[in-house]
Parts: sequence; C-alpha cells; structure tokens
Amino acid sequence: MCELLGMNCNVPTDICFSFTGFQARGGGTDAHRDGWGIAFFEGRGVRLFLDPQPSCRSPVAGFVRRYPIRSVNVIAHIRKATQGPSGLENTHPFMRELWGRYWIFAHNGDLADYSPALDGSYLPVGQTDSERVFCHLLQTLRSRFPDGAPGPSALRDALDDFASATRRFGTFNFLLSNGDELFAHRSTDLHYVIRQAPFAVAHLRDEDLTVDFSEVTTPDDRVALIATLPLTDNEVWTPLPGERVLTFSDGVCLSGER
Repeated sequence: MCELLGMNCNVPTDICFSFTGFQARGGGTDAHRDGWGIAFFEGRGVRLFLDPQPSCRSPVAGFVRRYPIRSVNVIAHIRKATQGPSGLENTHPFMRELWGRYWIFAHNGDLADYSPALDGSYLPVGQTDSERVFCHLLQTLRSRFPDGAPGPSALRDALDDFASATRRFGTFNFLLSNGDELFAHRSTDLHYVIRQAPFAVAHLRDEDLTVDFSEVTTPDDRVALIATLPLTDNEVWTPLPGERVLTFSDGVCLSGER
C-alpha cells in the first residue's frame, strides 16, 4: 500500500530533511511508484504539489526537497495503487473546502466495497477509495455540525466516530489537517517522534544524510513528525495508539482520550 508523512510544529519549519528520506521510498528504497504529493499550509492558504511519477525520480520532488518551504502543518503521501490507476486525479493528498477553510487528507489502506451515499456536496474526481472516503468524511462533518466549525474536542470526537464506522471496510490509516491541527489515525502502521530541546543529531534510514538539529533550531522549537514507518535510525519513534484519532497541535501529541 502507500506511505504517509505528516509534520506539525509550534513555529513554521521546513521538512526538507525528512522529505529527502521519504522521497527515496517512492520507487527507490521501496515499491511505491504510483505517484506522490505534498501539501504545505501557509496561513489560510495551501501549497499543493502532485506528480503521478515515482517520487524518487520526480523533478517536482527534487524541487520540494531543495526548497525550504516553512509551514506548521504538512501532509505528504507516496502511492502504491490499490484502487484507481496511476494518474494525477488519483494522487494524494486531496484538498477540499469546509467551513471556509481548506482541508487536506491522505490515506494509506484499502477500503473494500466502500460505496457511501454522497449527496453531491462533495464528489470524487478520481477513482480511489481514498478520495471517496474523504468526500464522505467532509459531508458527515458538515451534516453533524450544520452551524459551522465545532471546537477541537468535538471535532476530534466526530473524526473518531467516523473512523470507527469506516474501519469495518478495511485498512484506514490517514492524516488530515485544516491548518490549525493535524489529525492522525492508525489501523496498521503509523509512528511519530517529537523533536524538541535538547535537540540532537538525526540520521535517515533511506539516505546517508545526517542533521544536527541543535544547529538549525531555537530552544523553543517543537516539531512532531508522523510517518508510516520511522524515517530515522537513531531516534525513538512511537507507534500511534491503534484505532483512535489523535490530535497534533503546536508539536504536541494530545491523548485522544474521550
């Protein structure tokens, strides 16, 4: 299946180091050859880069790796197709508007026989189960909160209810962000690490590249990285609790307890 990468920070941060290792898995060190994409929130706007080529040889991915776009919420995805052919319309992350904000979604998994009733407020452009479930998710949120955006706790509870109902169709690892928080759900594989003072040296698993974060950060910086599989081989990555939506805010992983 696919792989996910997310970043949530308390200050705008670039993802160049982590993306370098992640990019290699798209047809280089792993078999995810069916496209890739990355979304950066900047205020209320989003920079979205998509390419149906393998990320390991994509010129667009090379540009992103070298260009230090700073953001507090980032979602990236490399695809191994299960439903829908390789093509731009089937490339994650997907973006839609809800409550006057952009929402970004990426999914790792396979939802069998998933055909929700869509009322036309959100419709998929491509053929993936991933875009279909994103449309259904936003439709569900819009119906549950008709008066507008709820508070963070009520929103997380609604996402948890949706994930619980959707898991019966198959594997449902996902990352979702509205630019304020980053939400993560693990069915099978999803890990995270928090980088904060005292910062240390990190070394990528997929590339021979090392960064001393103490040289490029301030003592107040805090960065949460979420990935399907750990990106570094000298940091402690923690599996997310299974079958529960967690919220990342300001580089902190909140408990997700109800």
